Amino acid sequence: MTRSDSGAAGSVASLWRYPVKSMLGEQVTTASVDEWGLFGDRAYAVVDRTEGKVASAKNPRKWPRMFEFRAVLPHPAKPDTPVSITLPDGTALSSDQADVDEILSGVLGRPVTLRATERARHEAADPRGQKPSAAQAEEYWPDMEGLDYRNTVTDFDMPEGTFFDCAVVHLLTTATLARLGELHPQGRFEIPRFRPNVVVEPTERTADFVENSWVGRTVRIGDAVRLAVTEPCPRCVMTTLPQGDLPKDSDILRTAARYNGVHVGVYASVRDGGEVTRGDPVRLE
Repeated sequence: MTRSDSGAAGSVASLWRYPVKSMLGEQVTTASVDEWGLFGDRAYAVVDRTEGKVASAKNPRKWPRMFEFRAVLPHPAKPDTPVSITLPDGTALSSDQADVDEILSGVLGRPVTLRATERARHEAADPRGQKPSAAQAEEYWPDMEGLDYRNTVTDFDMPEGTFFDCAVVHLLTTATLARLGELHPQGRFEIPRFRPNVVVEPTERTADFVENSWVGRTVRIGDAVRLAVTEPCPRCVMTTLPQGDLPKDSDILRTAARYNGVHVGVYASVRDGGEVTRGDPVRLE
């Protein structure tokens, strides 16, 4: 789709949120969207008490087990609703348990704290007029052609008061997944590898990097929600990691690097909030 095209772009194929950063998340039928994205998304993070950095699957050498955990919120979720975490052994844990930090520390092998950011995300400043500080995490760059760095670890800051890597909403089309699958037929380019919030089924059934042309435009979902697409979404080592029945596959990232500048999907900010539901029409403005 070119920049001159407008109107129907497709429909919402699925909606996803990840209540604890870098843990597996959940597919939902409907979600509230405000200036901070889908309600409950990246509302919590595990923080290393020794270094003060957020635990991230972007550095699997330090945090190799993050994708063995799953976090979900009950429906309907409210601001004070605790998150439910399923541990690698199947044990259920609640974020409001007194021993939650002790249990997570034992499984992860490092002293950690489960930290919530819901209130900080909805307040521009604390009562003293001070903005919340930016959380920091680490990213491991594999030795792979096309990446900004190779075989090294770098630090990165998250937007102030949040646990997002870069932007509050991540959009991905099924057309992009289909195109990547054509380029690397042995790979399993499935939605969980890329951790999007909104998956769009384009009106025109095609295998192409459709959403690349959405950058700089506005996406309307349903009657109310409007998203400003800001930039392509750069991918990292997380896409290659095993999770569930998905195997480790370095060619997932290598294919994105070789054929689409390491990008899969796009990032967006929220212009107008509201409710989104699976099946909602998606239009470009």
